Formats: sequence, C-alpha cells, structure tokens
Amino acid sequence: MDGDLDQALDAVGPRLRALRKQRETTLADLSRETGISVSTLSRLESGARRPTLELLLPLARAHGVTLDELVGAPPTGDPRIHLRPVTHHGMTMLPLTRRAGGIQAYKLVIPARKGTPDPQTHEGYEWLYVLNGRLRLVLGEHDLVLAPGEAAEFDTRVPHWFGAADAEPVEILSLFGRQGERAHLRARPTSRSASS
Repeated sequence: MDGDLDQALDAVGPRLRALRKQRETTLADLSRETGISVSTLSRLESGARRPTLELLLPLARAHGVTLDELVGAPPTGDPRIHLRPVTHHGMTMLPLTRRAGGIQAYKLVIPARKGTPDPQTHEGYEWLYVLNGRLRLVLGEHDLVLAPGEAAEFDTRVPHWFGAADAEPVEILSLFGRQGERAHLRARPTSRSASS
C-alpha cells in the first residue's frame, strides 16, 4: 500500500507541471493565484517537495481540476460531475467546465452591494450573459446596465468591472478564455423572402 501511495505522490509533480504548461501560466502567476511561493511550486513540480493537502487544494482550484485528477486517483465508475461552488469576494462562482485549458465557463451569482467600481485589466477575453437580475458593466469609457437575455463580450485588457446594478443580486453565465480565445457564435441564416 505504501508503494502505491509513493507512486501516486511521485506522479503529482509532472501532472502539476503539465497542467501549468497547458494553461500557459508561469510559476509567478500561479504563485499570485494560490498564495504558494514560487520556490515551493518549483520544488513540487520537480518532485523535491512532497505534496500536502494544504498545497494541493489551492492548486486543484487554480487549475480547475479535482483532487482526484491531480493525484491520479482511479476512477470510481460514477459518471456524474460534482461541481462545487467557490465564493470569492462575496461572489459565488460555479465552474461549468472541468478541463484545464481553453475556454472556461462559469455561472456567477453576484450579491447586491454598494461600492465604487474598481476596473481591472488582465489577459483574456470574456463573454457575459445575464440570466436574472440586472448587471452593471463598466468597460473602458462605457457604463452599461444589462438585463436578462442580454450579453456582452470584451477583451479583458480593457479596464472592466461588473456587479449588481441595483438592490437585487444578479446571475450571469461567463465564458472566459486566455488571450486570443474568443467565443464563436453561429448566427442562423435569415430566411429567404417569399418572393425569391
């Protein structure tokens, strides 16, 4: 049994490195995202440091994978996906995708709260769709309110902020991709007129 455990733990480092490379993330970026030092991350990836639960949990979250996937646990035979919401700055995020790279999908529930928008920038491209409530989106020079059924897409290098537009929470779907990855929507062709 100890041999199986050692073998599983030895495989974690290469898996961590592969996930980080797949996401095209640097050790410094991952350190900022997880709060784990660059040297600890490097030692984990090289196998010089034994992984612990305290280190694996934030790494699994950052890479968008389960702990089972991170340590290579054998499949249980249960095909259901058990997505777990994460609360960050009062906002509840439910990941809708599990793969590490590519476009990530989330359902976000943003509580009503007072505050001054603080637009931020980062690499990537985002698409937002309002399900319920009203979303305030500050994007560059624009200050918009989106109602249910409305969507917005933007390059996240443009200063942006979003939150509830009024005293009610807002629910949105978010698709986020690294720079250059955009949501591709197909439009239905218009029907031909009866005269043609």
